[in-house]
Amino acid sequence: MKSVIRKAAGLAGTGVAVAAMSVTGASAAQAEPPTHGCPYPYVCFYVDEHAGTPITKYRDVTTSYQTVRPRPHYHVVNTRNDDVAYLRLQDGNSICLVPNSETWFTNAYSVTGIRISSSSTC
Repeated sequence: MKSVIRKAAGLAGTGVAVAAMSVTGASAAQAEPPTHGCPYPYVCFYVDEHAGTPITKYRDVTTSYQTVRPRPHYHVVNTRNDDVAYLRLQDGNSICLVPNSETWFTNAYSVTGIRISSSSTC
């Protein structure tokens, strides 16, 4: 009889633990900042500000620019926690995208390259 009670108590304890993990897991997921479908630790490019699926994403820290297919209307999301991303524009200038941020470009600008730096500041 004692073994039946122990099994029942053990199963009840397991159910409580699973329910607690479900509740804490759900609240943790809701607390994350919006990344528009861009997984950590990437810098993702979208065709426009309405996001959806990234058309391309970059992850590697580099010392020179990686080529980006130039397009107008880019929406860029940096999900990296400690690394900035330099975005080279068609005129040769660049802008710095700080960690955990995003930016949009209009028709007047076209991104032609990206360089991810291990620096946390621009």
